[in-house]
Amino acid sequence: MSDKKSANAMWGGRFSAGPDAIMEAINASIGYDQKMAKQDIEGSRAHAAMLAAQGIIEDSDATAIRKGLLTVLSEIEGGTFAFSTALEDIHMNVEARLTEIVGPAAGRLHTARSRNDQVATDFKLWVRGQMDAAIDGLSALMKVFVAQAEAGADMVMPGFTHLQVAQPVTWGHHMMAYVEMFARDRSRFEDARKRMNESPLGAAALAGTSFPIDRDMTAEALGFDRPSANSLDAVSDRDFALEFLTSCSICAIHISRIAEELVIWSSAQFRFVTISDRFSTGSSIMPQKKNPDAAELLRSKVGRITGSLVALLTIMKGLPLAYSKDMQEDKEQVFDAADSIMLSLAALTGMMADLRPNPEPLRTAAASGFSTATDLADFLVRALNMPFRDAHHVTGALVKMAEDQGCDLHELSLEQMQSVEGQITEAVYEVLGVENSVASRVSYGGTAPSQVRAQIARWKEALS
Repeated sequence: MSDKKSANAMWGGRFSAGPDAIMEAINASIGYDQKMAKQDIEGSRAHAAMLAAQGIIEDSDATAIRKGLLTVLSEIEGGTFAFSTALEDIHMNVEARLTEIVGPAAGRLHTARSRNDQVATDFKLWVRGQMDAAIDGLSALMKVFVAQAEAGADMVMPGFTHLQVAQPVTWGHHMMAYVEMFARDRSRFEDARKRMNESPLGAAALAGTSFPIDRDMTAEALGFDRPSANSLDAVSDRDFALEFLTSCSICAIHISRIAEELVIWSSAQFRFVTISDRFSTGSSIMPQKKNPDAAELLRSKVGRITGSLVALLTIMKGLPLAYSKDMQEDKEQVFDAADSIMLSLAALTGMMADLRPNPEPLRTAAASGFSTATDLADFLVRALNMPFRDAHHVTGALVKMAEDQGCDLHELSLEQMQSVEGQITEAVYEVLGVENSVASRVSYGGTAPSQVRAQIARWKEALS
């Protein structure tokens, strides 16, 4: 029997002629949904066990099916399985091979289910596994950022607004900002995982089934919390894929932000950090170049991942209940985004583990651009009981004086300062050093090394 005829035999007697090559090409998904082979076989084994337990099929048939499915899985994992485009998808490919292995008993496997609930189950299992992998990857990445923070808890660096020096902060404080970001990413994956963990299996095509199935049994066997409560929703729901892509997209944005900073910081103009040779490349023509290519590629991944999200949002927009073939286009987007986010997490983890901050350029930059001006204004409020708006005005006048003379604030003499505000005392110099500045920011979540170490301790315990 030809592949086309065997495909029609799988469909049943409704069609008398095989699809032509164009229809076969547009209809087939086996080129990518074979990624779900393990999940498809896992779901089928659970379904067969349930059918036997409910007396819907014979125990002997269920045993043969379950054993045969393991043979199919071993062939797929061993690279000896021959996938057929004519058989459309992973489900039909597995079932056809199962029939060759165990004979007519294989035909009983599809009792009380449809490819609609089957693919929803497979896809959920696959996405759930990727969520778990992302959660683990983010935990590993957060540990690396915590280690960087601990090593540089006292290291002074510039804090920026508008990419201009604003106030001194510490390296540890900056690293811990990303720990908070990636913690939110991790919690998004965790939340989405809880929401998605309902089993579609048993919803059949769209209306459920008349067979006395036990959906709780298959849900438990597959690690779901419960079966889905509405069969129409179960086969048409792709919220879990959208939430996965949303979580990937926000995480990719955060990766892109630190990647952008690494590109800037590693430049000759900044020299804030040294990226290891393992994550850099040279130039084909300029021998002096050391390019932060890994960081640039990480920065670009967000376009690819958010593109997948927009694509699936557009596919799902306006689809009527229940299943439509449009939904076959969901998987390539998710597969690609999953590959991209996992590679990005691994690459950033390696890069940050190797990254070396350069203390002197960081401190020099932190002391530039009148970065302690806010400390001066705060001093005037505390020491002289001056309203903050007045203190802001006095500080602005002193900044202009220093700017005109080509020096920094701490280089102005006391007499020069007193020419603007006569009550200023020698104590003002205690707040103008960058180390004093960062040490004074002791509010909860501030950049003071004492606060940074408290946050490091909290996260080390949480991540242990």
